Amino acid sequence: MKSKPGRPAVLVDVAVLAGVSTMTVSRVLNAPERVRAETRARVLAAVKELDYRPNQAARQLVTGRSGVLGVVSIDTTLYGPASTLYCIEQAARHAGYNVSIASLSSLNRRSMEEGMQRLRAQAVDGVIIVAPHESAADGLRHLPPEMPVVAVDAGDDIPVPVAKVDQRAGAARATKHLLSLGHETVRHVAGPADWLDANDRIEGWRGVLESAGRPVPEILRGDWSSRSGYELGRRLAEDPEVTAVFVANDQMALGVLRALGEAGRRVPEDVSVAGFDDIPEAAYFWPPLTTVRQDFGAVGRYAFHMLLDRMAGAEPEARRLVEPELVVRESTGPAPRRVSRA
Repeated sequence: MKSKPGRPAVLVDVAVLAGVSTMTVSRVLNAPERVRAETRARVLAAVKELDYRPNQAARQLVTGRSGVLGVVSIDTTLYGPASTLYCIEQAARHAGYNVSIASLSSLNRRSMEEGMQRLRAQAVDGVIIVAPHESAADGLRHLPPEMPVVAVDAGDDIPVPVAKVDQRAGAARATKHLLSLGHETVRHVAGPADWLDANDRIEGWRGVLESAGRPVPEILRGDWSSRSGYELGRRLAEDPEVTAVFVANDQMALGVLRALGEAGRRVPEDVSVAGFDDIPEAAYFWPPLTTVRQDFGAVGRYAFHMLLDRMAGAEPEARRLVEPELVVRESTGPAPRRVSRA
């Protein structure tokens, strides 16, 4: 069934096409967690086919909700935070919610309060805060108590539920992989000191080396950019003892690969390199990059459903960790043989 030419689709049109009651359609749009997945998918398919657009003013009168969720995020084009933001937005829109985004230049208490004020003025039903910086912790401890809030990529000592990728587990898997290839130890090019993910990856890397009784080299700090990876890679290339490098993101790994190549250090024959993120270009680096893949889609879905729980008055689990996946490609290989000296 199509809506009549010249008029927009209404709720009953969606119900007839999906073969359900209007009440079920309303539940899918307003409380999707209460509807079976199969029914929800059928209703959302009908919504898409008919290009049905709920009347937000009427919806708010009936449910007491605006149908709008807020997202507070740092203003960045970095792959991880940008992908997280996109997946949160997709999860919300798929369930019939509109999304209002407050992009901030920094994540301190004052800026987060300003971002929350902007969203509260729009009568959002709840807020997801993408908080990958150490500086966000203070702001997360001083949120308005009446607003349902969930955080993504935040620290462990905050009073709101958190969904995040298990960064330590990902770093540990990359480090274990390199040790399993016979490398005596693994150098680490880390991210900026104020990023929680960067510090968690350091902990995962260091923990594996310490447990294995291997030397723990001094870390090298980059700023997530390929340029910083290149500059630090030039330093690593000068050290003939370096045979394995775990880099905290793929962009910096790209710079490390170039620096090693320019210095005549072959990858992986002389030096193995592993990254983190599995950006779309990682499989097309030369050589293709071994890296840790983060499931941003799962993080977005978990954060969204945790927020729905809070909006419904329930208390979701305090922490939801998403397991990362090690993707092995051609940039890692067996440790080079040491030539014995007579």
